Amino acid sequence: MTAGMVAAILFGTFLTLIILRIPVAFALALACIPVFFIEPRLTPILLLQEMFKSYNSFVLLAVPFFLLAANLMNAAGITDRLIRFARSLVGHLPGGLGHINVVVSMFFAGISGSSTADAAGIGSLLIPQMKKEGFSASFAVAVTACSSVMGVIIPPSILMVVWGGLMSVSIGGLFLAGVIPGVLIGLSQMLIVYIYAKKYDYPLYPRSTMVELAVSFGSASLALMTPIIIVGGIVGGFFTPTEASLIAVIYSLLLGMLVYRTVGFAKLSGVLYDTGRFAAIALFCIGTASAFGWLLAYFKIPALLIAGVESLGLGVTGMGLLVAASFLVIGCFIDAIPAIIILGTVLFPVTQHVGMHPIHYAIIGVVSLGFGLVTPPYGLCLLISCAVGEIRVVDAFKDVCIILMPMLCILGLIIFIPELVLYLPRLLMPQFVN
Repeated sequence: MTAGMVAAILFGTFLTLIILRIPVAFALALACIPVFFIEPRLTPILLLQEMFKSYNSFVLLAVPFFLLAANLMNAAGITDRLIRFARSLVGHLPGGLGHINVVVSMFFAGISGSSTADAAGIGSLLIPQMKKEGFSASFAVAVTACSSVMGVIIPPSILMVVWGGLMSVSIGGLFLAGVIPGVLIGLSQMLIVYIYAKKYDYPLYPRSTMVELAVSFGSASLALMTPIIIVGGIVGGFFTPTEASLIAVIYSLLLGMLVYRTVGFAKLSGVLYDTGRFAAIALFCIGTASAFGWLLAYFKIPALLIAGVESLGLGVTGMGLLVAASFLVIGCFIDAIPAIIILGTVLFPVTQHVGMHPIHYAIIGVVSLGFGLVTPPYGLCLLISCAVGEIRVVDAFKDVCIILMPMLCILGLIIFIPELVLYLPRLLMPQFVN
């Protein structure tokens, strides 16, 4: 079979199964089966072999551990402490609780690495409170959903761990590269909150005194140490990303059980169960997506793409726009991790061919897929936030689009100005990042 025929079978079958509402992980595996049966050189048993091979990865151990650390932090009640600190910092700005929502998401992103944990944990506390204080339900949901996107952009990030492990890119470099884009996205969201607050006269809080600021910072300081320990340890070469994820779990456990004393053995069993369930879903997606990606590589479909890009004559910027558009579209329909394995690995050699830096390519992909978490029909963070806010997705979609517009402008800056991404990695990890 030719590369074109295989691509048509794989993607045609996959899209058909998605339309029939088959879960993505199963759709990826089922899409591979016709090719294994039709091609005489292959056997269906290879599907299982490729899945098991993908699980034999030390880096992937970081995925369940980072999920566990996020769930432990949520169970320990650190979200309340972060909210108090954020209120002291930005609560006096017009639309105070909206700004608090964004800033808390930035803090929590540096702890959890998971956008869905952000949307569920912060949304359950702040969406009802915003509705009580006069914010429209659609705006409260939109701000919560869009700010949770920073969970996969600001380090540590589960998506960056998966990306770095699959494509042999420095995970420490990826973590550093996500800092500036993540902060810029947060500031763009705060700008929209400010505009909404002025237009609809949303309430604000009295300015906190220096004593109140110091007390709230002291209360949240141990939780805020998490990203410093994780990112600092990886960048400093003290431990690997997988070891860092385990240290994050131990640190979260100590805070919850011994320092804050909010996590008992009964609550811990529930946290472990939820983590195991979500980790199993993510890892099963990795296995089936890896088999799908192996078939693409076996039939040299990336080489077909390289030939197509050569005919277009795209440079780094043009390729960046193409990458962003591809990930934005695929992110609307499937989860980010299988999207990285399928599309990310296929486009990787194409981006190298045009001279794009691997870290620049990774951040464009991760940010674009992050935006997919708030765009229907998949939009998992939007679905979670709407469920918490008790409104329909269609009711929140207008406000989501408004908040997304400046976020897309930041994505454009990342594409056109690679130094926004590469400055910190080149400054702090020059031995790993050229």
